[in-house]
Amino acid sequence: MALQEGTFERLRAAGCADEVAYVQACLRLFFASRASPSAAPAPAISVADVCDIARLNKVATFMLKALSRPPAGETPPGLLEWLDTYRRRTIAMNSSGIMDSMAIDKALRGSGIDFVFLKGPLQQQLLYGDHFMKPSGDVDILVSPAGFFRARDALRSIGYEVAGKSRSVWWVRFLGEQHMVRSQGRKLSTVDLHYRLQQPGSPSPRDTEGFLRRKRALAIAGSSVPFISASDTLLLSCISVAKALFNREPCAGYVCDIRAAAGRLSEAEQQTVLDYAAEQGLADTLLLGLRAADVLLGGAGTLLSDRATRILSRIGNEDLFHMVIAPWLSSLRWPQRRTVLWELCGREPVRYLTEAGWAASADLSRRIFERESRSR
Repeated sequence: MALQEGTFERLRAAGCADEVAYVQACLRLFFASRASPSAAPAPAISVADVCDIARLNKVATFMLKALSRPPAGETPPGLLEWLDTYRRRTIAMNSSGIMDSMAIDKALRGSGIDFVFLKGPLQQQLLYGDHFMKPSGDVDILVSPAGFFRARDALRSIGYEVAGKSRSVWWVRFLGEQHMVRSQGRKLSTVDLHYRLQQPGSPSPRDTEGFLRRKRALAIAGSSVPFISASDTLLLSCISVAKALFNREPCAGYVCDIRAAAGRLSEAEQQTVLDYAAEQGLADTLLLGLRAADVLLGGAGTLLSDRATRILSRIGNEDLFHMVIAPWLSSLRWPQRRTVLWELCGREPVRYLTEAGWAASADLSRRIFERESRSR
């Protein structure tokens, strides 16, 4: 999700330290086992800034649920109304996405294509028991590289077409995905068709097709659809955090998903996830996501939390916290992207050089595409 530049500049000018702290307090309250009057944050803040921070991080519904729990503390005038409106819009958007997912499932199954759904309202139901925690404007699907073009043809058969910007070599070759859109009157439906799961600049899974092999059946609307496994759900959320930090985008919503997914694991399952992430070459990506969750939401005191403290240790907790929830701050001391890549590659020279070369090639392809687009 790209930052809206106008909001970016306004929040940077305002600073918003109290508003950021308020949003964090609400998120911690959401994940607390029980609320207490002393946990409710003070309301002397800018509601407009809080709403922007919540919207950019996709955590408005988390805040609404936290602030609606008894005993409810005092909230700034107008905030609950805005949060409730946001929630209603999320319900409408995600309900439409669920219906689109059912049609997509039917089309891909009918064409005999192996696929799996990623993220979105299906994941939210698994993590929170609620399809409508975060707005999801796209339906994300993963297929194998061999099945990519067949899947694209199957989606075309039900009215989807490739969006112009994603036709480039940069999108198909380096990002490993394409946006496909279908217009039905005023309603626009979007599918992100993937065969890769990370952008160049951060390590990718060694075995992306394993996400297909480990899929599970998820019941929805009287039917069953394929969804990624519990371990892959956690790992994909950590991949999303690494991607957001690379792009300097707010990502508290992904961090909440990490805490929700990790919180469901026993200690034995936590060790299994650590081993699995290592096999995928993503052990440090996993630990980065887990450390971000501890910084934002408080330490979980688990095996995963204990292991996470070492990752990117040169970045202080306060800086990492603001990188997650308020990356617009001019005071942030961002590490160089190559430094982060070195750490996420486990400080392995061969892997680092491979990933860095891939990122450089991708950046060159993107620049060529953008220059050609401007010249038309």
